[in-house]
Amino acid sequence: MTIEERIQASETRIFKAIFPESTNHYDTMFGGTAMYLMDEVAFITATRFTRKKVVTVSSDRIDFTKPIPAGTIIELIGRVTKVGNTSLKVSVEIFIEEMYSDVRELAISGTFTFVAIDDQKKPVKVL
Repeated sequence: MTIEERIQASETRIFKAIFPESTNHYDTMFGGTAMYLMDEVAFITATRFTRKKVVTVSSDRIDFTKPIPAGTIIELIGRVTKVGNTSLKVSVEIFIEEMYSDVRELAISGTFTFVAIDDQKKPVKVL
């Protein structure tokens, strides 16, 4: 499998409904909850790409461009964007979908860096 085919095969999509227990006093999703879900999707994407143990080493930037209201559906999409020797970068986007219309818009985007590790937690080659 080529790197491009691995990247395509490792793309990860997860859908969630936003219920009141994951929102703040503004009735929008907690930023920390969004970051947690993004890191989880990024981890799954990195693992599917490498098929090795990986750990998050950084989140380069997370842009919150739209609030995510309760009563909406979100789609998180993780994609490998860069492959290094022992590390890789994964971008994650969160899209808001209204439950009862076709409205869909980008709400949050971010980039996470992972390192592949062995059983002694030492870096190993990604591929």
